[in-house]
Amino acid sequence: MSIAHREGALKHALDFRAWPIRENTARLNAYVLAVILVDLASIAIAGLTTTFTYHQLMLFGFACLCSAWMVEATKKAGENAGWVYDIHGIWDLPIAVLLPPLYALLVPIPYVALSQLRVKHIPLHRRVFSAAMLGLSYGIASVAFHTVDQHAITSIASTDARRAAWVLAVAGCGVLQWVANRLLLLPPIRSTDPTQGFKSVFMTPESLEADGTQICVGTIVAVCTTMTPVSILFALPFATLLQRSQRHGQLVSASRQDSKTGLLNAGTWEREAGAEITRAIRTRTPLAVALVDLDSFKAVNDTYGHLSGDKALLAVARTIKVFLRDYDLVGRFGGEEFALLLPQTDENAARGIAERIRAHIAGMPIPLSDAPDAEAIRVTVSIGVAALSSSRSSLTELLATADAALYRAKDAGRNQVWVTTDSATFPQPAASGSTVAAPHGQQRTEPARG
Repeated sequence: MSIAHREGALKHALDFRAWPIRENTARLNAYVLAVILVDLASIAIAGLTTTFTYHQLMLFGFACLCSAWMVEATKKAGENAGWVYDIHGIWDLPIAVLLPPLYALLVPIPYVALSQLRVKHIPLHRRVFSAAMLGLSYGIASVAFHTVDQHAITSIASTDARRAAWVLAVAGCGVLQWVANRLLLLPPIRSTDPTQGFKSVFMTPESLEADGTQICVGTIVAVCTTMTPVSILFALPFATLLQRSQRHGQLVSASRQDSKTGLLNAGTWEREAGAEITRAIRTRTPLAVALVDLDSFKAVNDTYGHLSGDKALLAVARTIKVFLRDYDLVGRFGGEEFALLLPQTDENAARGIAERIRAHIAGMPIPLSDAPDAEAIRVTVSIGVAALSSSRSSLTELLATADAALYRAKDAGRNQVWVTTDSATFPQPAASGSTVAAPHGQQRTEPARG
């Protein structure tokens, strides 16, 4: 790289106007800055009260070495383009319980910096925030553990009971760090997606299993490391296996999801919807299918670009999820079409759900970028609904009927909900005076078309 090019790159990096942080809201930027400043202040205070020893530095160095090894393993695995499961807690937890809190505050910094240099370049403020957030959470857990160890565990008379209490306290330290870390991480997540909550983000079975396993392994490593700092190096094979297991889970999840919206992809939705329909027929319970299609979406792409179109798709996908229950299925079923399967739902309830989705999307501004003052657009959707019945008892028949209802909604002017009922002649051509399901759940008499 030439000197001129380096100077230009440095000038651009120091230009605040070019920082991606400007795309965040002022409230989010204030929160990020507050977390970083609190972490720096904690490091300064802990540094003034810590006496360094050779044993402490050696153990800290071994932990950093293991973390660096895993960062390099991540790069070699070719995962520099996506999110990688953080398994560094296997070494961070022993550091938090065996060393003074200063080391717990510092331990995330080396591998976060190395990840930025070796794995993936992301906006610098996000890396700094990540290190600060992890450091604070481990610092909180470290202070809590040493307090309990000093005032409670050491007072236990029985040696066996004291050892058992110590191990349980280490595991409790891991749980406390997990809770603190997630609470610190939740505000930025909710700022970008207000529909996300603590349970939906962090309490999924897969996440709990992975995090629980990491805490257990970290506890075992902490116990072994009390004998000699070299023991921490023997955790590398366990970390490798844990990361491979999580990578497999991510690949399985990615194979089921649509990359742009995070919803089920069409193939997965069809498989799971088919199973739900079979169950509904066997148990004789109601079920409905709805197809949601963005109106005039090509004009959005042509006018504002495909990136803005992707933002609109994501906003609609998130809105749909808000109005659905945990056991409902929603998938992206085409370019701008979404498919909903609603178990335990008859045609009237399905009409109500579809109408609420339609009305909310119609009144929802969608920013074209993440900037606070970004221009916003509005989109509408048309929805066709079909309920399970004796004449529609397969997924193919339900989709065909809902699709016909969707096209009737389009033909009637868009931004409408049309529902096919057993008493209606729709989707076949309506005879004179026949009753068809009209938009907004009302019934109307429609003359025959020519």
